[in-house]
Amino acid sequence: MRTTSPSDPATPRPEGDGGWRTIRKVAPYLWPEGESWVKWRVVIAMVALVLSKAIGVYTPMLYKRAVDALSNEGVPDLVLGAVGLTVAYGMARIMTNGFAQLQNAVFARVAQRALRALALETFRHIHALSLRFHLTRKTGGLSRIIERGVKGVEFLLRFLLFSIGPLVLELLLVAIIFAVVFDWRYLAVVVVTIGIYVWFTFAVTEWRVKLRRQMNDQDTDANQKAVDSLLNFETVKYFNAEVRETARYDRAMAGYEVAAIKTNTSLAFLNFGQAVLITLGLIIVMVLAAMGVQDGTLTVGDFVMVNAYMIQITMPLNFLGSVYREIRQALVDMGEMFDLLEQPAEVSDKPGAPALDVRGGEVRLEGVHFGYDAARPILKGVDLVVPAGKNVAIVGPSGSGKSTIGRLLFRFYDVTGGSFRIDGQDLRDVTQGSLHAAIGIVPQDTVLFNDSIGYNIAYGRDGATRDEIEAAAKSARIHDFIMGLPEGYDTPVGERGLKLSGGEKQRVGIARTLLKNPPILLLDEATSALDTETEAQIQGALKRAGEGRTVITIAHRLSTVADADEIVVLEDGRIAERGTHAALLEAEGRYWSLWQRQASERDAA
Repeated sequence: MRTTSPSDPATPRPEGDGGWRTIRKVAPYLWPEGESWVKWRVVIAMVALVLSKAIGVYTPMLYKRAVDALSNEGVPDLVLGAVGLTVAYGMARIMTNGFAQLQNAVFARVAQRALRALALETFRHIHALSLRFHLTRKTGGLSRIIERGVKGVEFLLRFLLFSIGPLVLELLLVAIIFAVVFDWRYLAVVVVTIGIYVWFTFAVTEWRVKLRRQMNDQDTDANQKAVDSLLNFETVKYFNAEVRETARYDRAMAGYEVAAIKTNTSLAFLNFGQAVLITLGLIIVMVLAAMGVQDGTLTVGDFVMVNAYMIQITMPLNFLGSVYREIRQALVDMGEMFDLLEQPAEVSDKPGAPALDVRGGEVRLEGVHFGYDAARPILKGVDLVVPAGKNVAIVGPSGSGKSTIGRLLFRFYDVTGGSFRIDGQDLRDVTQGSLHAAIGIVPQDTVLFNDSIGYNIAYGRDGATRDEIEAAAKSARIHDFIMGLPEGYDTPVGERGLKLSGGEKQRVGIARTLLKNPPILLLDEATSALDTETEAQIQGALKRAGEGRTVITIAHRLSTVADADEIVVLEDGRIAERGTHAALLEAEGRYWSLWQRQASERDAA
């Protein structure tokens, strides 16, 4: 597994391989298999593009003929005349713009579909990544990478196909006209000018891409610090650290400021260099045309046409500089996002894995070994059976591996030795979706979405009715509290549920789990963060929640598990004792020592 995270600005990205790799990854969104309507729109857009450029290249010829007709030079146009040629010139310009806008309108749906598809794929992939990745992620940096990457998709699809391609076509047509209508000198000047211009643009832009990466990294770092500080708002207040956080954010923004200044300065250098090169080419061609008019080999209309063509190719060349810069920047941004998409999922379903078939809900650990780091094992050969419909409590000191068992139950990680089974089925052999559907959890800290109380309870089961939501709330003993609020079930809970107390959040979490109605229930330190009175109230709701289910209770406070069918004492990754509360106290072993210590602490309190 990769040890670096793509959300980390320090993650190295190979130079030179990202551009073509990113283009190859984007291409399927432009020409997807099995979606003919997308392909038809791309073809129609391309036809409109070619017509727009063909008419646009022919337009200066109408301009030349109108000028020659007005100045009585060249071959007179007996059909249209000067006025007719002027009208034809105007109509040609309208058609050029009309086909260009048709191309944009037809392609818009293709671009938006690609944007939506990639955003959905990225979002789905992030949820498929392992818990290990999400525990080490930097939320602000990750969100910025996704935001910048997805925004680059539409730009890249649109401009790679409808700016670079059309520019090459237009330059080729103009070069042919210069070679046929005039002579090789005009063609040579145009080719050399464009060649030097493209070389200069690409060379300077490659340099600027490195500066852009530095600016992106500084922007990501500053955003991470801002998000981290705001998420920990209460902690900042507790330690009177507003000034410290502001200074920390300012240091990050200072790095962004330096990188942004370098980026803008290099842009000014690039723009000036491009203007000088284009202007020199324009001057040389116009001098050649002026000399031709003076010696009678060219007409005034030819001079005007040469000027019109040079201006016509100057505009897309200037656009090339801007588009190339934006494409390279989009490639950098999207490269970071594709790095994220290539981040492998640590836990994945086997091909053709069946759904978990819960017949009773027996949970069995057989010789389970596991460690988050290979050099630091957590569980060292745990054998444990939780019979269907029974309540087994796992207790022990911090770091003994209690919560790790809960994470392995949800298969956030795979065991490194032994097996973890439900009703005889190895968790590695069934789909994760069916496994998660069979287990409910009430964690130590119930985290709520920044939405209404009703939404958070309904999160337990998609499509639940209002009556079902209220029934779950009544079972969790929180319905009366909710109805006493001004907005009832529509009351917003704030970010992470901060508008509710710890006990209220736990009750919402219990109601959510009751609504899910799983056959297996995991109580992971569900009351350890609550005061004694609130804990006593929550315990009743938890007991009702466990009725008729297989319950695994992970607890620090032994008083909360005294009525469990079996208590397992975990110590240093191994089972030290097991038995009922009374039997363990009578044995006066490790459990008895923990009980005495906590009793002394309660007495002292």
